[in-house]
Amino acid sequence: MDIHHAPDTLQIRPSILYFGTPVLLITTRNPDGSANITPMSSAWALADRVTIGLAGGGQGLANLLRERECVLNLAAESMHEAVERLAPTSGRDPVPAWKQGYRHEPDKFALAGWHALPSALVAAPRIAEAPLQLEARVLQATERPLAAWHDHAGGYTTLELEVCRVHAHADIVVPGSSHIDPRRYRPLFYVFRHYCGAGAALGRTFKAEV
Repeated sequence: MDIHHAPDTLQIRPSILYFGTPVLLITTRNPDGSANITPMSSAWALADRVTIGLAGGGQGLANLLRERECVLNLAAESMHEAVERLAPTSGRDPVPAWKQGYRHEPDKFALAGWHALPSALVAAPRIAEAPLQLEARVLQATERPLAAWHDHAGGYTTLELEVCRVHAHADIVVPGSSHIDPRRYRPLFYVFRHYCGAGAALGRTFKAEV
């Protein structure tokens, strides 16, 4: 008889649960018409909808609630150093009290060394260097008060977005189709506050079309 020996486990209470999601760079438009970039990784997609979560008090969230639109730029592995340059910055002036250690940065495109491209259906620009750029509009926003969240940040907001236009670098698209080639697309992942790549392809699901 085969006896299965399960791996030892521990009960733990991690401070965060970023168990591995793609890095999104949300571009929005500030009240003065300039662009803001919000790096984040709390997002998931289903059909043509993407749901995101943002802590309260930030400029990106304020822009989303006012303009009701944005671009979700999915970062590539090669963009991780620039993403980290943006990480300790805020588009809000003054910087929210809970963002201790952050600094105000009015021109995040320049700091990252990226280039802005016009969008087709929304006012916010796209990031040229991002291999996937999703123009989106806000369908619903729900505030989630939580006193312990980020040292009194006032909680967070979940937003359901409808993707209305997708732009992809030509070199990651299967020729003659609208399919992304997973062998060429190299997204950047955020795993327990570390940047990681996708690694080698392991196989395909029976639902795969390419």
